[in-house]
Amino acid sequence: FDLDGTLLNIDMQQFIPKYFKKMALMASKEGIPDAGQLVEQVYRSTGVMIADKNSAVTNEEVFKQDFFAATGWEEEPVLKFLDKFYAEGFPLLQKHSASFPGIPQMMEKLVAQNIRIVIATNAVFPLTALEQRLAWAGLGDFNFELITSYEIMHFCKPHPEYYQEILSLIGLSAEECLMVGNDIGEDLPAGTIGMKTFLVENMLIDKGVSYKPDWRGDLNDFYRFAASFK
Repeated sequence: FDLDGTLLNIDMQQFIPKYFKKMALMASKEGIPDAGQLVEQVYRSTGVMIADKNSAVTNEEVFKQDFFAATGWEEEPVLKFLDKFYAEGFPLLQKHSASFPGIPQMMEKLVAQNIRIVIATNAVFPLTALEQRLAWAGLGDFNFELITSYEIMHFCKPHPEYYQEILSLIGLSAEECLMVGNDIGEDLPAGTIGMKTFLVENMLIDKGVSYKPDWRGDLNDFYRFAASFK
């Protein structure tokens, strides 16, 4: 499953500016010399991380290498600030999201069927930010097989290598997996390596990329679809 816009009612185009604003405000209060530069470089280094396809380094390592090479700042105070931001600032952003009715109940049914579940969100955030958003979705108590955080992944969406890496980590073939998401350009590339795909249309993101899902519909359609799993 994708997370944002699929399992969690959140518009990332509106959320990300609020995320950076909160980071900048907190950085200023914490005495970071140039809060504006910090936010700007986090954004730029995230772009570098998304584009990178070096399997020898994790996304987190790519981000840090680019960020500190560009700023020349000492690592320790910045990393300490980011840890504090995700512990104290990020939780305050929950008000910009909402849970979708029925998501926890659906997940309970899938877990009861011993279906192996991966949270295949784009691997640009630390695990804590993903676990917090899962909790916002009402899914904080589930033990998922894998959550694709930037600490463990070496690729990002929309690269097919991102989906290949998930298969390697869980030991399944593409034909045994279904990718469920709301973003045509980021989630449906799973189909290029042989996964089946279900496009959830409640918060559809369509930037004109011509991938076709195997199935599509709103969340209620997916609930009915999931009820047919054996």
